[in-house]
Amino acid sequence: MDCAAASFSEESFQAAGAELQQASLNGTDWTLMVKSQDICIFRRTEKSSALYEYKVLGTLEDCPPSLLAEVYMDLEYRKQWDLYVKELYEKEVDGKTVIYWEVKYPFPLSNRDYVYIRQRRDLDIDGNKIYVILSQSVSVPQIAERSGVIRVKKFKQSLAIMSDGKKGSKVSMYYFDNPGGQIPSWLINWAAKNGVPNFLKDIEKACQTFPQRRAPQ
Repeated sequence: MDCAAASFSEESFQAAGAELQQASLNGTDWTLMVKSQDICIFRRTEKSSALYEYKVLGTLEDCPPSLLAEVYMDLEYRKQWDLYVKELYEKEVDGKTVIYWEVKYPFPLSNRDYVYIRQRRDLDIDGNKIYVILSQSVSVPQIAERSGVIRVKKFKQSLAIMSDGKKGSKVSMYYFDNPGGQIPSWLINWAAKNGVPNFLKDIEKACQTFPQRRAPQ
């Protein structure tokens, strides 16, 4: 997607929020891949490739929705708690804020980097406050590809968050990326089965130590 034309429709935000309220993928073409405590990970084949797209449904018990959304949006703080971040920053391009993110990959694989836009909406759906964050890769010639780092050119993610009725959050997350290059199947399987649950555990811990932590709203 060209950066100048990049944007998310209001319907996209509403759809992500509605999916969280349903909180079920029964009867769909999504297949349960793994269940880890309160997190279920589903996958299905992405139509334009042989790769998988993923959907995550679950609960983070001690992280209220407003705090979780704030921690997720805070790039400077993420550099402290996410050990896979090599570089992460925002840049103004063509009047839009884009994010550059380099991810550490295990040796001997090359690191990957992303250039993407991200937007947040706080919605009220049927009396429920739902935080929705959408992200998608964009083409930005001003941020050149780097030698030894593979640019991920197809990336989409959505995250919807609402209260679990207690002290935590219900979450629904969709993601797809095409990492490019030659990645062994064991690493892809590990990332799907372990990487996502571990990431959610890490962000839950990050909520506990967030400097600006405040009472649930």
